[in-house]
Amino acid sequence: MTHDTLTGGFTEAPQQSARAFRALMNALARPGSIEQITGASGPAPLSVAAATTLLTLCDGETPIHLAGDHDTDAIRQWIAFHIGAPITTRSEAMFAVGTWQALAPIRDFPIGTPEYPDRSATLIVEMDALSNSGATLRGPGIQTTAQLSLPETTAFQQNRTLFPMGVDCYFTAGNRIAALPRTIKVEAI
Repeated sequence: MTHDTLTGGFTEAPQQSARAFRALMNALARPGSIEQITGASGPAPLSVAAATTLLTLCDGETPIHLAGDHDTDAIRQWIAFHIGAPITTRSEAMFAVGTWQALAPIRDFPIGTPEYPDRSATLIVEMDALSNSGATLRGPGIQTTAQLSLPETTAFQQNRTLFPMGVDCYFTAGNRIAALPRTIKVEAI
C-alpha cells in the first residue's frame, strides 16, 4: 500500500461530502451548468472532481468499472481503501470512470430495465476542459436551452431514445463537473 492510497480522502467528511453532494445534485438538476466540486484527490489520472464524485456517491456495494488509463493499481488501491467498492466489468458496473474514448461505446453499460430503470450505470467522463459551448441541450431543468462541450452528440441522442432506461453522465475536468441525465435532448452543434 502506497502513501497515495492512504491520502486523498475527505478530511472533514460531513461537511465536504455534503458540499460535494449538493454540487452533484445541482449539476444533475440543471443540465449544462458547470459546478465546482472539491474534497478528495485520488491518484493520477483521476481528477479532483472524479475522485470527489466517487467518494460521495459510491460505497462498498457499488460496482465500479475503471476504463482505459484509469484502470491502474494505484486507483484500485485508493478505491479499496477509501470506498471499499468492488472493481468490475463494464456490463456489471453501476459507476464507471474514464475518458470518453475509453468508455465508448456506452451501450455496453447497464441501462436498467422498464421495471427498474434505476439499475443503470452512471458514467464519470474525464475531459480536458468543460465549457458552456458546443451541443445544445433541452429538457427538464433547462429553462429554454443550455450548451455544453460534449465529446459527441450521437451517443447521447441514442441514449435518450431508451428513456426511461439509459445511462446518466457526469463530465469532469479538474475541479469542475457538469451532468447530462438521460432525459435531456441533445442537438448537434
